[in-house]
Amino acid sequence: MLTIGGLVLLFGCVLGSYLTSGGSMEPLIEAIPFEMWTIGGAAIATTLMSNSMHDVKHTLGAFGKMIKGAAFHKADYIELLSLLYFLVRLASTKGAMALEAHIEKPAESAAFQKFPKIIANHHATTLICDYLRMVGMNADDPNQIEDVMARELKKTLLEELHPSHIMQSMADALPALGIVAAVLGVIKTMSHIDQPPAVLGAMIGGALVGTFLGILLAYGIAGPFSARMKGVVEEESKYLEVIRAVLVTHLHGNAPQVSVESGRKMVPTEHMPSFQELEEAVQAVQM
Repeated sequence: MLTIGGLVLLFGCVLGSYLTSGGSMEPLIEAIPFEMWTIGGAAIATTLMSNSMHDVKHTLGAFGKMIKGAAFHKADYIELLSLLYFLVRLASTKGAMALEAHIEKPAESAAFQKFPKIIANHHATTLICDYLRMVGMNADDPNQIEDVMARELKKTLLEELHPSHIMQSMADALPALGIVAAVLGVIKTMSHIDQPPAVLGAMIGGALVGTFLGILLAYGIAGPFSARMKGVVEEESKYLEVIRAVLVTHLHGNAPQVSVESGRKMVPTEHMPSFQELEEAVQAVQM
């Protein structure tokens, strides 16, 4: 909602100051549809030319995430750490093979079923099950597992950041596309050079709307949207980093409480549960 509020404030400040200083909306109203046709259409066209359909769909989906913000909050991190505590405790007390019933079919696992939001998160569930499965296959070198997980998480992060990169590329292009629209307006004006000054002035003003729109869309909308998309993705990536921290600490031979504590330290500060809150949550885990 903060994104929408900022957008409203942006237009309120820009148009409000323009009107208060004596500007008229008539030239903008007349020119904006045609200038948006040129600038917006060209921006969409260049985006389609430079990206795959998968990336375009991914970007459209990222707008909802940008508006809603990061999906994970304190309660979600507590649930994740509670599940991980159960799994690493089970592995510590009964061996890695005891995890098989939970990691082979997580949707049917009594442990996972207690946390439906984790099951719904494909990345998180797959990460947990895949690496615990590797441990059961005797791939228990913590340094090797950490390296593989780090590379996978980096790949996932880069893929999730692609919509942000697309929006930033659009922001970089919009000022130049605004100039294109303005130049076309000047060409149209020059073809009517025999008209009276009042007519020419209106046509030149309409042409300048193109430059105005290109710059406003770039630095006032597309650029901030790109930054917001990046911020949300980077915050959500900490959810997977928590999993990595817990599993790697467990593989180093630490107690389950120590493993989940290392994961707690990876939680974004604003959502990080206290030591006592996490202790109460994991002690309440009864499967």
